[in-house]
Amino acid sequence: MLQSFNKILEKLMPLITPTAVLIGVIFAHSLEQFTFIVPWVFAFMTFSGSLSSNFTSLKRAFQYPIPLLTALFILHILMPVWAFGIGGLMFGGDGLTVTGLLLATVIPTGITSFVWVSIYKGNIGLALSIILIDTILSPFIVPFSLSLFVGQKVEMDVWVIMSGLLYMVVIPSLIGMLGNHVTKGRIKDTLGVHLSPFAKLGIGIVVSINSSAVAPYLKNIDLKLILIALVVFFIAVSGFTFSWVLSILLKQTRDTRVSLLFTGGMRNISAGAVIAVQYFPAAVAVPVVIGMLFQQVLASLFGFLFHRNEK
Repeated sequence: MLQSFNKILEKLMPLITPTAVLIGVIFAHSLEQFTFIVPWVFAFMTFSGSLSSNFTSLKRAFQYPIPLLTALFILHILMPVWAFGIGGLMFGGDGLTVTGLLLATVIPTGITSFVWVSIYKGNIGLALSIILIDTILSPFIVPFSLSLFVGQKVEMDVWVIMSGLLYMVVIPSLIGMLGNHVTKGRIKDTLGVHLSPFAKLGIGIVVSINSSAVAPYLKNIDLKLILIALVVFFIAVSGFTFSWVLSILLKQTRDTRVSLLFTGGMRNISAGAVIAVQYFPAAVAVPVVIGMLFQQVLASLFGFLFHRNEK
């Protein structure tokens, strides 16, 4: 029953996050009091998603590092510079909005990218390695990138952000990976399949609660909010496009191109929203929460385009 439920949720992935944002805005007054549970729910989601990771795929990624380095280049050099440049051009004097756009691109790759890589028969080992390595590096990369680009404009506690990423993302990932290693992969077929549907529901819970925290900004639809949405959409499309084009230019195999498309195009947007809501003024979270509306839908669209182009 849980496996059937999980398959239904996989098909509904493009709709889960937009619906959750809507629920968060409508029921903001009731949900905002539950913000304290978000890091715990997110840690559970991370643990569940990492049960498929193992040391073997990690070793293979280091033996053939070009795809891994390409993904890290897209995630933490190309896209942050691109987002910061566009943000500065469109919202030059609004440091909080620019910080939100930057935060949406410096956070680690999305754990849910693994789902899309699986659906389109990509290199699962490579995808898991990118997710794991990027996750482990995130407590260092995210605060450093924010400090480098906007540190003087926005007050933030680097060590608090690092510890938050450590507890919400890194430690649960390592525990899940260790469980996979100790059980020789059996845990993903036992515990993993039972937790998977609850992890997907967790995405909806996290998105709803975080959306409630920025509801006042989302309820008042004005020209600025529309402009932010358009810019966020453009940056998100750019991420998928850059990843696809670079994988072709580097003459990667089809399965590697799939992995780079989704790991380079997607972000752990829920983690970004948690960081934004927990550690920054609410205005910083607005671009990140809006990004939740597009990510799964764009993953579905680019997956369809990739599949049709590769026939």
